[in-house]
Amino acid sequence: VQLMESGGGLVQPGGSLRLSCTVSGLTFDRFAMTWARQQPGKGLEWVATIYTEVRTIYGDAMKGRFTISRDNLKNTVYLQMNSLTPEDTAVYYCIVGSKLGGVTGQGTQVIVSS
Repeated sequence: VQLMESGGGLVQPGGSLRLSCTVSGLTFDRFAMTWARQQPGKGLEWVATIYTEVRTIYGDAMKGRFTISRDNLKNTVYLQMNSLTPEDTAVYYCIVGSKLGGVTGQGTQVIVSS
């Protein structure tokens, strides 16, 4: 199983980014997918999960600002991030399944700074 995240970068406060994670080596549409992040000096934090039936759940700090979605034809899960703040600076990871500890990608760095 391989996961490849992309879409990270430097963005100004208030800006937006869309992260992508393309998965290979499994039947994508049978698995929930999760985004997590690791802020500098902190542990891994759950961000959002999308289930196979497209039900979604979010961490409290992300509600109303982040949207997780998936395209099963492209084996890809997305994280649209709006109204970014410096506190969103982190390495963002996608994970197979609905919990931390599943197969995890290499991460993509997001830096929110003016």
